[in-house]
Amino acid sequence: MSRKPDPSVVRIAGPWTHRDVSANGIRLHVAELGEGPLVLLLHGFPEFWWSWRHQLTALAEAGYRAVAVDLRGYGDSDKPPRGYDGFTLAGDVAGLIKALGAQRAHLVGHAWGGATAWTVGAMHPRVVSSISVLSAPHPLVTRRAFRRHPRVNSHVLRFQLPIYPERWLTSENALQVARLLSAWSGPKWRSAPEFDEVIRRCRQAMTVPGVAHSAMEYYRWAVRSQLRSDGRRFAEAVDRPMQVPVLQIHGALDPITLESSARDSRPWLGAGSEFRCLPEVGHFPNQEASHTTSRLITEFLQKTS
Repeated sequence: MSRKPDPSVVRIAGPWTHRDVSANGIRLHVAELGEGPLVLLLHGFPEFWWSWRHQLTALAEAGYRAVAVDLRGYGDSDKPPRGYDGFTLAGDVAGLIKALGAQRAHLVGHAWGGATAWTVGAMHPRVVSSISVLSAPHPLVTRRAFRRHPRVNSHVLRFQLPIYPERWLTSENALQVARLLSAWSGPKWRSAPEFDEVIRRCRQAMTVPGVAHSAMEYYRWAVRSQLRSDGRRFAEAVDRPMQVPVLQIHGALDPITLESSARDSRPWLGAGSEFRCLPEVGHFPNQEASHTTSRLITEFLQKTS
């Protein structure tokens, strides 16, 4: 039986600095690089902070203070038994901005990180300078997509089961993480030299104790809350246009977050928002087309700073 890795394995060496920050009642691990206006990078599933390694260096070179965080339950951040609802996750990010000594931040989020960025923009607009979302429609659009495209979102339904999804994810040293990354990405990236390293590191990060369960709790709250009062309150709270511009970046080959769903987010976009669709790219634009994604984000931030 293989030994579970220590959470510190995600503190991968690089030009960035690792540290812990207390925010919203928990400890969050961040990797930080550069000086200037704060850009907070929020990862998706099944990843961790390291998915932003290319953007950390690009943004720092462009004159920004780039900070990539392990979201609640992931990597070397705390993994409490509760708090995977939209309200608390938004509070984590708003609290982290303040704990980092900034009044406002540019939010850049992929998938679940993007959904959280939308939520912070609605619930804590005073701490947000701009929003960039990758493969992340507005949360209310995502809710509808669960019902309209059940085959596309079959993994979401599978993740509602108790216990089984965690075992499925972590069995054989998280072999399913490799399969998900392969199935959700474009063919060009799957043949790229770095892909094997991405697979290896994401599999290792998913087998850190507590991560798989925490990751599933994001999905469980998102679906089950729709039938509860907290889900109705959440829908009301996020149903407002953003007060800042939003950059949407989407992969044309994304098999689980359709381009049509991303474009359906128009009613919630702030003035000066932009949409960019990247050909030959799947669900992970920040890794599959790192240079293009970094350039689009940097150019957008320069317009909004």
